[in-house]
Amino acid sequence: MVDPESFIDEKIEEIGDAIGDANAVIALSGGVDSSTAAALAYEAVGDQLTPVYVDTGLMRKGETEEIAETFSYMESLRIVDARERFLDALSGVTDPEEKRHAIGEGFIREFETVAREVDAQFLVQGTIYPDRIESEGTIKSHHNVGGLPEVVDFEGIVEPMRDLYKDEVREVARELGLEEVVSERMPFPGPGLAVRVLGEVTEEKLAVAREANHVVEEELEEHEPWQALAAVLGKATGVKGDNRVHGWVVAVRSVESRDGMTARAQEVDWATLQRIQSRITGENETVARVVYDVTHKPPATIEYE
Repeated sequence: MVDPESFIDEKIEEIGDAIGDANAVIALSGGVDSSTAAALAYEAVGDQLTPVYVDTGLMRKGETEEIAETFSYMESLRIVDARERFLDALSGVTDPEEKRHAIGEGFIREFETVAREVDAQFLVQGTIYPDRIESEGTIKSHHNVGGLPEVVDFEGIVEPMRDLYKDEVREVARELGLEEVVSERMPFPGPGLAVRVLGEVTEEKLAVAREANHVVEEELEEHEPWQALAAVLGKATGVKGDNRVHGWVVAVRSVESRDGMTARAQEVDWATLQRIQSRITGENETVARVVYDVTHKPPATIEYE
């Protein structure tokens, strides 16, 4: 396990040496990985750092507003509205790997644009060890590793936490004094809801996924899962009122894990599951049914794509 205090001292020095007198932008998603990397980089280079949060339109409910509030102390924070550009890039794309690569390239291009505006030569990312393992092992390309385009307009990419597991990142975040809402935040994939929508990403499916994920996170909070999510699988026949409907099937998934490399499906009580399905189908008329995923990792991955 990492010694947080020693790690912080070492990485602040390492980041400072890598960036020197230059400027840098950091990819800030609001998750514990990027937030911890941002705190480390801010300690290392201060005002030379510009945090960039890209609103892709693939985020959780209220995510952008929460980011703006949580990181308001960073005066140089940039919030980029790129929703239309990302949805256009994903139009007609159904293959999971193609989605990840399209999103990875989209992020880089947004960071490059801001970098040109602030004359930044370096990109800082919150890449962690499982991101690299899964990308290099072709399990799935992470948007910030295997999903990166071949040509990147930065002098260098700095990844201070590339050898840490998620639980180690949380320890570092606590040592840095980050708020609990950040240090203990449930993991959320970099490509966002795009990998919780099977097949083509559309605004309709995203709306269903966003509301369903909100319900799942609310209802399962007291169960303290490592990660809990809802995914839109496809359509099936259902009945609402006296009418037959052909509506969305939403899968609910909740797992226990230490580092995300392996995971066990959580045993959620029946009353909670019924409350979840009642809310998801009741609050969205286009959802026909809700199912619960009992598959561990392996053989499944935690996310659906």
